[in-house]
Amino acid sequence: MATTVISAFNDFQKNIVNLDSTTSTTARSSRNWLLDQISKFPENNDNFPNLYPEIDIGFGSFARKTKTRPLNDIDLMVGIKADGCTYYERSWDDIELNFPDNYSGKLKKYAKTFDSSALSSTRITNAFKSELSKVSQYSSAEIKRDGEAATLKLKSYTWNFDIVPCFLTSPDSYGNSYYLIPNRSGSWKKTNPKTDRDRLSVVNQNQSGKVLNVIRILKYWKQEKRVNIGSYLLEAMILYYYESKSNNTCSVYVDLELENVFNYLANSIINNVADPKNIQSNINDIDHYSRYSLSETFKKFAQLSSDARQLENEKKYRESINAWKKVFGDKFPDYG
Repeated sequence: MATTVISAFNDFQKNIVNLDSTTSTTARSSRNWLLDQISKFPENNDNFPNLYPEIDIGFGSFARKTKTRPLNDIDLMVGIKADGCTYYERSWDDIELNFPDNYSGKLKKYAKTFDSSALSSTRITNAFKSELSKVSQYSSAEIKRDGEAATLKLKSYTWNFDIVPCFLTSPDSYGNSYYLIPNRSGSWKKTNPKTDRDRLSVVNQNQSGKVLNVIRILKYWKQEKRVNIGSYLLEAMILYYYESKSNNTCSVYVDLELENVFNYLANSIINNVADPKNIQSNINDIDHYSRYSLSETFKKFAQLSSDARQLENEKKYRESINAWKKVFGDKFPDYG
């Protein structure tokens, strides 16, 4: 219950949208414990690839602190030593990892075929699944449908871990290194979660730490209203909006931001969206018709946000709070 719009949003963000701090602390502890267990895989299984823990990295919304309730998955990339392998890039998402000449190391056991010189991402992921299934305190291990990760389900917590094996490339001619992770066909593809993490950090700092709450509340809105846009694309577009703004212009009051952000999204979703990592040219894979449908959805909620703000300006707090419930659903606090 709330009697002002400010108190309604504060309560909504604290108790409905943002992760509880105790949950986050527990999740980080369980993540660290799991990484310690994974570090022992080569000791427990002589055939398991040699790991490279120095390049382990969290990715996804939990790592970037843009995750909303409930916490249902934590994404981890676990580094593997490349043993001198080289890579051949057909495209950013179709990369072949090749063994050195006369190679007889551990990775050879994970070749695509018996006499192949190429490393199979499918077999590497299955190796992780096999060892993860032996870890105590977890109920099961399985391979995600997209084949990119081994998913570990917990017995005592609500979240799962998605474990993605990875390699780190040497710097290219531009000084850029990339993580290579499984694609869907037994080969590898490029990514770089450090770029996403650093970009978010810079934008958020330039706006005095206020952007994270905007991202979280809009990701909650996406889930609540079942808006058919990927969380990563939505987050990337919100960051583009704030990159276009002067520093320290994001309000501490999230409701003051929403109309303009919705309008920006309505205009931008129609077009291609540049990959912040500069790996692929466009991350907006939504078809032409759906882009225009999404644009209309964003426009609708921009107007609803404007209506709610106008009611608050007229000091009609009950009506304003009820209007915000139309934006965010029944879990937005009632007036009273």
